[in-house]
Amino acid sequence: RPMSHTLIVMRHAKSSWSTNDPDHRRPLAKRGIRDATAAGGILAGYPIGGVLSSSSTRTRQTWETAAAAGARADEVVFTDALYGAWTDAIVELLRELEESVGTAMVLGHEPTMSSLIGWLAEPSELAEDAYAHYPTGALAVLEVTGPWAGLGQGRSRLVRFEIPRG
Repeated sequence: RPMSHTLIVMRHAKSSWSTNDPDHRRPLAKRGIRDATAAGGILAGYPIGGVLSSSSTRTRQTWETAAAAGARADEVVFTDALYGAWTDAIVELLRELEESVGTAMVLGHEPTMSSLIGWLAEPSELAEDAYAHYPTGALAVLEVTGPWAGLGQGRSRLVRFEIPRG
């Protein structure tokens, strides 16, 4: 049976527009904190080997809040490469993952998260729904067949799509 991996693709929880902070530094809104807490309960069910997250304040706070609610990962990397990244840049990063990482997670921004799903997932109603509407806090779980290095278009199966609300 070919090896398979799990990839979780999550958009940051709802951020606040009530500050004068530059975009990169916008914090989570109160609702975002509640939703990220709910997401933590879902993510707790996955043994995440590595998280690749945008370096923005709202993605950091999404992970930290989810982690406080039970999400856990062996390694978390916050990188500017995921802030404003296009799909192909993220795919390249994922292809560099160690094969020993069974479950990986990407935590980023729209429109890239839904584009990533659109590129990775084989056609299905669930994948179409996710691609059409990827609200804040949404998380998708993909079953990836084969090695990370061979990550290709339309070769993963979207098995779960959740919009956690707290």
